[in-house]
Amino acid sequence: MTAALELRSVSQHFGPLKAIDDVSFSVEPGSRHAVIGPNGAGKSTLFALIAGTRRATGGTVLLHGRDVTAMSEHRRVQHGVVRTFQHSSLFLKCTSLENVLMAAQRVAGASWSPVKPLRRRRDLHETGLDLLERAGIADRHAAPAGWLSHGERRQLEVAVALACRPRVLLLDEPAAGMSARETERLGQLIRELPRDVTVLLVEHDLDLVFDLADTVTVLHLGQHLTTGSPTDVRASAEVQTAYLGAGDSSDLFPGSSS
Repeated sequence: MTAALELRSVSQHFGPLKAIDDVSFSVEPGSRHAVIGPNGAGKSTLFALIAGTRRATGGTVLLHGRDVTAMSEHRRVQHGVVRTFQHSSLFLKCTSLENVLMAAQRVAGASWSPVKPLRRRRDLHETGLDLLERAGIADRHAAPAGWLSHGERRQLEVAVALACRPRVLLLDEPAAGMSARETERLGQLIRELPRDVTVLLVEHDLDLVFDLADTVTVLHLGQHLTTGSPTDVRASAEVQTAYLGAGDSSDLFPGSSS
């Protein structure tokens, strides 16, 4: 089976600094794949290389078997790579529904018109409401994005991303700044995404990672440390050492064995 996403010896060097150094791993279609690692491991840089906001200085990025290494971020979106960001990228003065409609209209090829607002496009309107319902914030469709709580904004960002019809959805720190209740709601949203959407997430909340992920890749100092099941990663002495500098992971990975 062709991988949804494959990295072959991908590197990003800034002069002598090797932010990402010869990283290789693949993400299976329909999987929920997490990238974790201590601070400074290179997770954000790696995400930028996959999304196309940075150009790799070495190696190859493949999307469903197609080489997209030289493609711009815009072209990658057209091929189904869609991301959310650590910090909100919403139009705060527009309603939740309008934020989703603006994303949906780009995919549908519709243009914004003051004479015929997008909300009058019945097909787009219904799609937008459906996505907000899926994200769990349909009751906030008329509220400006700036009025939403932090957790609700993150849910709206997922709805906006889904409006772009992703094949590979990149979630960059989706639970950052969330309360426990908001994180639980976000986890449920990700679990309920259709399996024709492959999910790759970078996340510091390891409880959320191990609850959601089918497969986990660990980075350390810009290098690929290991890729495996959550159970294998929890039990890995290498991972424990990378995080804690010792073999005891009881505080970091509850339920793991030393």
